[in-house]
Amino acid sequence: MRLTFFIVAAIGVGIAGPAAAQMYDPNYPVCLEVYGGRLTPEYIDCSYTSLPQCQATASGRAATCSVNPFYKGPKKPPRERGQRQRQPAS
Repeated sequence: MRLTFFIVAAIGVGIAGPAAAQMYDPNYPVCLEVYGGRLTPEYIDCSYTSLPQCQATASGRAATCSVNPFYKGPKKPPRERGQRQRQPAS
């Protein structure tokens, strides 16, 4: 029974192939998509803070810049626990 399970699992992993990782870094608002001759991007580099910065890198290449759909926005400082905002005295 175990042997059958491992054989079926091995075949399933072989057919499925490697899993693709998330290509968009949620820490940066702009991504560079570099094309390698096909319609799909060869790779995506999300390490740009502005569109002009990305466009300077993409200039002269088969690449485009786009807004990162997974950008989380700027990090907010954590609020300290136990401290309330004081109300002004009336």
